[in-house]
Amino acid sequence: MSNAIATSLHARLAELETEIARLDAETTQPLSPKFSDQANDLEDLGTNEALESVHKAEAEQIRAALHRIDAGTYGTCDNCGADIAPARLEAQPEATRCINCAA
Repeated sequence: MSNAIATSLHARLAELETEIARLDAETTQPLSPKFSDQANDLEDLGTNEALESVHKAEAEQIRAALHRIDAGTYGTCDNCGADIAPARLEAQPEATRCINCAA
């Protein structure tokens, strides 16, 4: 199962990195020279920065999950050491805790 999950995580990480780069490029664009359009530009800027932050956090969680796969600790609860249920890992592949410890 780890191979399928790793493949899925790598694909999602590539999507996130592409989206982060796009948002970063949009964030560095200058404001519109028209004062009346600058409020919209600033709103878009705030939205893009928030999305970029969320995407970066998800990418970091994915990188950590890939590291756990490489280290052979993937699927082990960080809190109690029990196995994380395969269904939980399929639903949330970056999970670090079993369902009991996550609750």
